[in-house]
Amino acid sequence: MASHRRPKSPSRARISVLTAAAATAVALSANSGAHADPRPSKDEVKEQIDQLQEQAEVATEEFNGATERQEQLQQQVNELQDQVAQGQAELTEMQSTLGAVASAQYRTGGIDPSLQLMLSEDPEAYLDKASALDQLTAEQTESLEQIAAKKRELDQQRAEASAALEELESARATAAEKKEEIQEKLQEQQALLDQLTAEEQAALQEAERQAAAAAAAEAAEAAERASRDTGRESLNTDTGTAVDVAVSGHAAAAVAAAESALGSPYVYGASGPNSFDCSGLTSWAWRQAGVTIPRTSQGQLSGLTQVSLSEAQPGDLVIFYGDAHHVGMYVGDGMMIHAPRTGTVVRYESIHNMPINAVVRV
Repeated sequence: MASHRRPKSPSRARISVLTAAAATAVALSANSGAHADPRPSKDEVKEQIDQLQEQAEVATEEFNGATERQEQLQQQVNELQDQVAQGQAELTEMQSTLGAVASAQYRTGGIDPSLQLMLSEDPEAYLDKASALDQLTAEQTESLEQIAAKKRELDQQRAEASAALEELESARATAAEKKEEIQEKLQEQQALLDQLTAEEQAALQEAERQAAAAAAAEAAEAAERASRDTGRESLNTDTGTAVDVAVSGHAAAAVAAAESALGSPYVYGASGPNSFDCSGLTSWAWRQAGVTIPRTSQGQLSGLTQVSLSEAQPGDLVIFYGDAHHVGMYVGDGMMIHAPRTGTVVRYESIHNMPINAVVRV
């Protein structure tokens, strides 16, 4: 006869463990959902990108400064090394001449003068030689002094070259560090953009395009006002700049060069002719006018003459932010041409869209 046994009931302890585990799983799931990072909105991404772009521009001007200093130091090192090589050749020639004189004097002085006089077939000729020998001794003393001075000069030049080489290596290291920092900022920007949908990215690009178009329209209106107010034609009616023919030759040429760069892409460290960063554009434009100015916005601030904003004229440079990390070229009526940041092109913009540090004149 088959045996029928009732299934064993689970213990209370087992039921408690299972219940606790289930509750923990539910809690973890709820907690995970509560703390999951939500996808940033388009506006939040734009705000973060704007911050990164400003940081990248600061690093770009520091990179430009280090690169400019590197070029200056390399030229200085080359000149010092040329001077050392030339000085060493002169020193070697002086030492060779002195050695020949000393050798001849030693050979002559190896015989007693009285015996030389006795043996000489021409005493008068000997006396002439003796007089010449005294003169050579004086020249030898002068030569020794010249050699000592040349050695001191060479030592100084070698020390200067060594110091310049050390500073050159430091400038190279700084430039490499800043380049890496810029690239990291650009990668961070791209990572933020990648979080947006294609539609959101397109919306950001369209907003940028509209801002550029609005700035160009504002510049055209400014040019029309300037032409109407002065009764004179603007310098370039095709581009709508507010500059008129009253501007000095160099300034007009610099503004015309900046106009020719409109639409060129922003590239950090670039100074033309096909791409630019902010100070690369202003220094390039003035170079086309035949005037060399400092490469960086900080150098342009410290190396040029400051004028008040009310006195600003086309061709002047407007420096922005407390640390002077951005610059644009003033074209009149509150407008400038500048290279804004990565992802944009050289364009017109109001000078009042950023905090003005100073206005400088070339």
